Amino acid sequence: MDSFFGRKVKSDITNLNGLSLIPAHTTLYQEHLTLLKNHSIDLYSIVFVSEDEDGYEQSIKQVVNTSKELFQSIRTSGKIPLLDIQKNILPAVQQASEQANVFQLFEAVKATDEYTYQHNIGVGILSTLIGRWLHLTESEIAILSLAATLHDIGKVKVPIEILNKPGKLTDDEFALIKKHTVYGYELLKDTIGIDQRIPLVALQHHERNDGKGYPLGLKEGKIEFFSRIVAVADIFHAMSSKRPYHDPLPFHEIVGQMRRGIFGELDPSIVSVFLANIVKRMVGENVVLTDGRVGEVVSLNPHNIETPFIKVNEEFIDLSKRNDIQIKEIRID
Repeated sequence: MDSFFGRKVKSDITNLNGLSLIPAHTTLYQEHLTLLKNHSIDLYSIVFVSEDEDGYEQSIKQVVNTSKELFQSIRTSGKIPLLDIQKNILPAVQQASEQANVFQLFEAVKATDEYTYQHNIGVGILSTLIGRWLHLTESEIAILSLAATLHDIGKVKVPIEILNKPGKLTDDEFALIKKHTVYGYELLKDTIGIDQRIPLVALQHHERNDGKGYPLGLKEGKIEFFSRIVAVADIFHAMSSKRPYHDPLPFHEIVGQMRRGIFGELDPSIVSVFLANIVKRMVGENVVLTDGRVGEVVSLNPHNIETPFIKVNEEFIDLSKRNDIQIKEIRID
């Protein structure tokens, strides 16, 4: 068992009854190994975090901590330390967006605790990734990265206990939460040296093409392009992360609901580029199906790229013909 000592597990470890024994990202020590032995868990069946992956996740965690410190200083001072953000946060955000394996990237940026601070960085990275897929110029990407990282800056004026409330918000609490868009705009619009698209992203990232968003109920033609990009990244990150009031949604639900506009009418061209780039990178990846089986994506379905062909052992499954099985998650080994 010495070869497993000190290694970090990738996912939750459960016993045969489904009881969680050890949470994901736990480093195994002797007490953990004894527990696993007592529950007859085959140690060779456990997926561990690789050294490269661990280093990558640590770099994300480090920039989240830096973001937390800077946001706390903004909460106190009411001033945006623009140069500090550009020097200490943006390079890491842009570098992370260049991660070759997007599914490893998605796993690394998922929020598990301290959602507010992890969300800022996650949305910054995902928006930058979308910007690259949309073939924006480097100067545009630099502005988009900063705008996305600061999109929720107005939450520094919302009480922490409301932001982290585990239960359903009251109408008054939700009304206060919604004001973070205006608060963010006001904080950013007078910041010296800032591109004026950045405060617009803070103001508009909850607007929707059908006019049912907030705070102004703007429709498609009135919403800044960068705001529409950040809205897509914001939804994807929020739904794939653990939050005080919900667990991460399964992969197939996030993709399907984004496509159908369940989270509000997003820009269809941006959603299409985002989802198409994700799905086409699934070929060769291992996925966990909703029935618990693990299979490999062998090819895409030309008529519906969200329902690819899966190989499970010697069986080939066409998900477009199976309403009872979907992709729960992408498995990163």
